[in-house]
Amino acid sequence: MSKISSMGRGMQVVFAVGSRHGGGARGATVGDIAADLGKDRSQVSRGLKAAQQENFLLRGGHREYSLDWSLYTDAQLLTEQRLRTEGMTALEGLVEDTGEGCFLGVLNGDSTVTIGEHVPPNSRMVGSWIGRPYPAYCSDAGQALLWDATDAEVRAVFSQTDFVRHGPNTPADIEDFLSRLGGARERGYSVVDEEAEPHLYSVAVPVRDFRGEAIAALQVVGSKARLEPKREEIAAAALKWGGWLEAALGRPS
Repeated sequence: MSKISSMGRGMQVVFAVGSRHGGGARGATVGDIAADLGKDRSQVSRGLKAAQQENFLLRGGHREYSLDWSLYTDAQLLTEQRLRTEGMTALEGLVEDTGEGCFLGVLNGDSTVTIGEHVPPNSRMVGSWIGRPYPAYCSDAGQALLWDATDAEVRAVFSQTDFVRHGPNTPADIEDFLSRLGGARERGYSVVDEEAEPHLYSVAVPVRDFRGEAIAALQVVGSKARLEPKREEIAAAALKWGGWLEAALGRPS
């Protein structure tokens, strides 16, 4: 008896159709998938029909199967909702561990936008950063949000951007930014040291979703004099809560 459950067999055919799509094919027939998986046609046919009934797949006029992207869209919308709700839990935990102001940011063009924030009661922060854009090349979240981007993709993001000086250590140009991003990847987290404004220091980590793509950044922000001496401790807490949030978003292990 096969040790793979019926659900597992169903997902096998869905993944097989997805692989065909990734290779440029618009659809796949029963025969195509049976050949790819080395399975009996009747068994594959049952799996494809079951996946169609569950809205994982669509069947075309020529009996070919393709991915039903409405499910993918629904998953993205659910992820965005959970990012905001579960993100607040992560921010509260991160503030408790660090005693510093913590933020959740996303990328919007060549800027970052804060979508969540939590600060300790003794914080001197005035006003809120929610919804306020800031240049990604020097913001607390910028490097973490572009963590998985290729150099070409990063250059495209900043192709029309002027690197205006906001702090004493603002990146001078795209090459400077890419160098700092490379250092952050080696370190495992980003450090933005007086790049956004004088005396401001931050540690950030990327947050990935069910696709394994970085969609947000979790940041700890405060004065350089206070944060720099405990950088490693803060980074460990950010990585812990970043991992917790990724699990909540369904990132594959």
